Amino acid sequence: MAATPRRRYAPRLPPEERREQLLDATLEIIGESGYGGVSMEAIARTAGVTKPVVYDLFGNLGGLLRALFDREEETALAALTEAIPFSAPEEGRNPDEVLVAAASAFFAAVQARPAAWRLILLPVDGTPDAVRERVEHGRELIRRQVEDLVGWGLEARGGPSDLEPELASHALVALAEQAARMLILEPEHFPAERYTRFVEVLMRSLKRD
Repeated sequence: MAATPRRRYAPRLPPEERREQLLDATLEIIGESGYGGVSMEAIARTAGVTKPVVYDLFGNLGGLLRALFDREEETALAALTEAIPFSAPEEGRNPDEVLVAAASAFFAAVQARPAAWRLILLPVDGTPDAVRERVEHGRELIRRQVEDLVGWGLEARGGPSDLEPELASHALVALAEQAARMLILEPEHFPAERYTRFVEVLMRSLKRD
């Protein structure tokens, strides 16, 4: 009688590398099966480790999911912080170019890590309420920053004076998020460069007073 082949496990890794591997495995499962497909066993199987390894690093499934979203939220906010000035740009900067550069940096960030941004922009069935609340909180922080940027830009470029920064910020954030979703779902048809060109045309179409 043939012996049952032993299951292959991943080679030993330092704890921090193993932690990242397990978070990546969780992100992969969510992308394929939603939160309903996530379990400690499924994560261990995807990563090629035993369940005790997962428990040792995260304690339980809730701790693992919090760690995953902490990581992806931190990465997303870092990308947005780099893209969107958190203070008035230096004097003499062309406001249209500043906004186009911000949009380009955002689209490039989404294109570089589509699986991570999918977690934020395309929540799947079963997404925990706490995750949805954190996404909404982060979205509002960014929207307010965009509002400040629009206010600065309208003053620096000289109009249009009848464009309301608050309403413009809601519209711009909604446009950017929808563009990012399409970039994730159909990257060949809606690449980052296509949206950047669209923002350039949009800015040229805005009148000055």
